[in-house]
Amino acid sequence: MSGLCQVSDATTGVVYLHASPNAVCAHVDWVVAATLGGRARVRWSPQPVADGNMRATINWVGPVGTGSRLANALAAWPELRFEVTEDPSEGVDGERFCHTPDLGLWRGTMSANGDTLIGEMRLKALLAARPDDLATVLHAELGSAWDDDLEPYRAVGEGAEVTWVTRRVG
Repeated sequence: MSGLCQVSDATTGVVYLHASPNAVCAHVDWVVAATLGGRARVRWSPQPVADGNMRATINWVGPVGTGSRLANALAAWPELRFEVTEDPSEGVDGERFCHTPDLGLWRGTMSANGDTLIGEMRLKALLAARPDDLATVLHAELGSAWDDDLEPYRAVGEGAEVTWVTRRVG
């Protein structure tokens, strides 16, 4: 019977640190290492969109739920701009977290192809509330404001060095 309820033990994801003040980078290294239970020597590079800020990309492997733990730990520094993804795995939806200084933390369920999903029951609740502007409500659910804020930071990240961190699973 337990085989029917089995879910994946491990998953993968990415932390995109779009902008971190230089003084906070060492703290971010520590948070990532502590959350993943290993060493993390993050490869930082200058963030051209935000003077005095650094950027980094970290690919990770760890237990299901690691993305949430990383996002919550990083959100302790409100000046950070970041995204954390956790890939879908057997029996578990993927997740994407976005954080900006002005908007705070947003979470969305992510499909295998990276689309943000809004579940049937959530859509029914939104429709039942009869909002004056359904488009505005849907944009909030989809995290559009976070995407708009982060897009200039994403655009300069192509070709940046990537750090790999793996946490032992099982």
